[in-house]
Amino acid sequence: MTDSIMSKAATMEIPINSNGDTGTLPEDDSLEQDLQQVMVSGPNLNETSIVSGGYGGTAEGIIPTSSIKGTCTFLPFPFFSPLGSNMNHSSSSSSMTAEESTKGVAVEKIEQVKKWGLNTYKCTKQMISERFGRGSRTVDLELEAQIEVLRDTKRKYENVLRLARGLTNHFYNMVQTQHALGDTFADLSQKSPELRDEFGYNAETQKLLCKNGETLLGAINFFVSSINTLVNKTMEDTLMTIKMYENARLEFDAYRTDLEELSAGPRDAVTIARIEAAQQQYQVQKDKYERLRSDVTIKLKFLEENKVKVMHKQLLLFHNAISAYFAGNQQQLEQTLRQFNIKLRPPGADKPSWLEEQ
Repeated sequence: MTDSIMSKAATMEIPINSNGDTGTLPEDDSLEQDLQQVMVSGPNLNETSIVSGGYGGTAEGIIPTSSIKGTCTFLPFPFFSPLGSNMNHSSSSSSMTAEESTKGVAVEKIEQVKKWGLNTYKCTKQMISERFGRGSRTVDLELEAQIEVLRDTKRKYENVLRLARGLTNHFYNMVQTQHALGDTFADLSQKSPELRDEFGYNAETQKLLCKNGETLLGAINFFVSSINTLVNKTMEDTLMTIKMYENARLEFDAYRTDLEELSAGPRDAVTIARIEAAQQQYQVQKDKYERLRSDVTIKLKFLEENKVKVMHKQLLLFHNAISAYFAGNQQQLEQTLRQFNIKLRPPGADKPSWLEEQ
């Protein structure tokens, strides 16, 4: 009997009925007490099941833990674990921080849209009033005259640039034709013995004209490049500053009109607060307007000086190069290019090399 009890205690086998209820161990109260002690001190069995017979057990070997007497019920893990409590608190704090950050960004965006809408409304109202002659505008007569002169000058220089580009294209085609004609004369000179001399000196003349034409093209291209920089970069940069100045002038007049209308109305607590806010906005716009007006004045002055310097050099180059070419003075034409530091590309520089063609 003692050997049988020790063998059962060592293997911890529990007899199971067909309906899944545990059976009783006859004549073995100590073994039942040991099993209850293990269940009390061991892990939570309410969420698990016990399989008899190891990995090869069948479904009949599964014991529901609710049918075992003497078991203890434990709280779920997150409620008694300090780590779970800290994680829950940390995640809730981070979610609240993210929510507050998102809300702050949204409020800032709404305020920006609100300010933009109010500013657009005031400027549109001011612009319509000026168009229909009902609103007043701030005018700097001297500066407005200089701006108008600049715009008219830019239109005329754009026309010069367009004509110079047209001249370059036509003259390039003429030079290419002269080059082809010179090659044809040279070929006929070799194949027509009776007209060898006549074809020969015509071929030499066309080649000389082609060489001088390429030299003149270098001068004209330099002239076109300089005028293009002056018109589309220097003048355009000044006109961009003028556009910013005109927008600032419109905003300044819009807030000035708003302040005048508020000042002419009744005075109460709400109106006084609105007048103070309008006064602050008016001062901000006034400072912006005066700063941009000063920038425009300075840029117009430097632009005029730069324009005179550039055009003096380019017009002298254009005159000397054209005069030397049509006078047939090759030395003077080459001297003109050296005087203005213009370097010509060697013949065939634009053609691909033999390796590139392969």
